[in-house]
Amino acid sequence: MPKVSFFATEPIGDKLVTEIPGVGEVIGKRLTDAGFDRASTLLGQYLILKRNRDKFDKWFKEVCDASTRETDSCFDSLDQWCLRFLY
Repeated sequence: MPKVSFFATEPIGDKLVTEIPGVGEVIGKRLTDAGFDRASTLLGQYLILKRNRDKFDKWFKEVCDASTRETDSCFDSLDQWCLRFLY
């Protein structure tokens, strides 16, 4: 099962931000330094940005200096999680 699909099958709970697909060690450190150490905190930012891909992509790249692939993977994972657990 792809990491994106697996992430979307479980509650977020107290998972570290690095457990989100697209967030490796380097991106995770940058997010943690910016105050986003937990998956739930990053999910909150995703929701604040109204689940808008363009806004999230811009924010994520600015905060983490992430690649398009990393940004897309993270966004898709959060989006799939929301579709399963919130909507």
